[in-house]
Amino acid sequence: MRILTRYMLRAHLGPFLFALSVLTSIVFINTIARRIEDLAGKGLGTWVIIEVGLLSLPHVIALTLPMAVLVAVLYAFSQMAADNEITALKASGVNLLRLMVPVLAAGVLLFGAMVYFNDRILPETNHRLKNLLADIARKSPTLQLREQVINEIRSENYRSRYYLRAAHIDPGTNRMRDVVIYDLSVPSEPRTVYADSGHLTFSEDQTNLLMILYDGWINQVDEKNRENFQRVYFREQLMQLTGVNTVLEREQSSEYRSDREMSLAQLQATIDTARTELDSLRLQAASLGRAAVAMALGGPAGQAPGVEDRFPPPSAAYAVNVGDFPDRYSEELNNPPPDDGSTSDYVAERSASELAAFQNRARTLQRRINEFSVEWHKKWAIPFACIVFVLIGAPLAVRFPRGGAGMVILFSVIVFGIYYISLIGGEALGDAGTIRPFVGPWLPNIAFLGLAAWGLSRIGRETSTTRGGGFDDFVHTTKEFLTRPFRRRRTATAGAGAD
Repeated sequence: MRILTRYMLRAHLGPFLFALSVLTSIVFINTIARRIEDLAGKGLGTWVIIEVGLLSLPHVIALTLPMAVLVAVLYAFSQMAADNEITALKASGVNLLRLMVPVLAAGVLLFGAMVYFNDRILPETNHRLKNLLADIARKSPTLQLREQVINEIRSENYRSRYYLRAAHIDPGTNRMRDVVIYDLSVPSEPRTVYADSGHLTFSEDQTNLLMILYDGWINQVDEKNRENFQRVYFREQLMQLTGVNTVLEREQSSEYRSDREMSLAQLQATIDTARTELDSLRLQAASLGRAAVAMALGGPAGQAPGVEDRFPPPSAAYAVNVGDFPDRYSEELNNPPPDDGSTSDYVAERSASELAAFQNRARTLQRRINEFSVEWHKKWAIPFACIVFVLIGAPLAVRFPRGGAGMVILFSVIVFGIYYISLIGGEALGDAGTIRPFVGPWLPNIAFLGLAAWGLSRIGRETSTTRGGGFDDFVHTTKEFLTRPFRRRRTATAGAGAD
């Protein structure tokens, strides 16, 4: 059995590593492509771009690793079935469920590794990536010039202002023709520079724009004395525009963390804090309501007779005295102004306003509890998919052994699509409080576990041979499954008509 265990693990290792690398590359390229707009035109250094890529990688791996497990299981078991290895093992008395034991054990190990990864590594990289992208967003964009247009160029501190117009700009060589530059960096001495051609480049630190101009002249006027006009001709002139492209400044990282930047312990602590605050808020709202009712019945909030009998608290937890309520409310309610006919209206209006504020804050806290609870369960549910995909992949592969790589890709896309769409939908419903927070992340796992249990109950009873179980067999099986309820209904209707 040790030989069989090693063989099963080796059969899955190659497809797993290949699928992980391919899927990670595809998702990673898509992730970077979506960030190109934020990164392009910033004059960022090579190491900054590399850092953005490396910090984006853990989030990608957290999604693609369970997907790679499914691809590996589908490919390995379908290949074994196509090569008649499954048939030979069944003839030797080996239970097919026994073949899944080493693969399932590997899935459990991956589950534990991913839980640790999601708890320790992923939150830190997400936090660092958020801070890095925030620093990049604050950076001034690289100058982007358009030909035949007057382009405004400003330094970082907005003290230097230039306007540039060029008849033609070659984006490949940064060469310009028929250049006019309006220099307003010194308002009292504006300059106009004309050049036949020029070349654009940045300084080594990528902060200053350098323009090398050829065959032109400079006109300069003194605003205080307009009779003082100067024109200087040149064959080659270097103009340096400082602070046009600032260096990326790495500020101290923000201490605030969103739900995806927290570990399991941090999420649980945040949830507990929000629940404590929500309970306290409910007590305050109950105290305000009871005090307002007491005053409306004709006396100070803390001394109104019969209030406890007429409006008993819902539970002992809400038996709060007015003295426990904030002083600004207790003083007003215990020492009401003289009753001139408007006191009751004032109390009712003030109480309604405060209660509405409490309700809004309570909804915000409940939403926060839901969101962080959903994220807490996601850190467990997504890794658990490694186990679920092993259980559902093996029966599918054995049932349709002749589909080849196309069948593996088809099943993988279908399962991935259903799983992650269900996960996203469940997360949204859990955040909104439509369903319990733990249901959303675990719903796809529960659904696929049910399908896996059905498939495992039928494993070993396949009727197809190595000449069947291909794509046409899959289409036929799917058609039979979808039309079965309608056939039963027609049969029942025909039987009733015969009677």
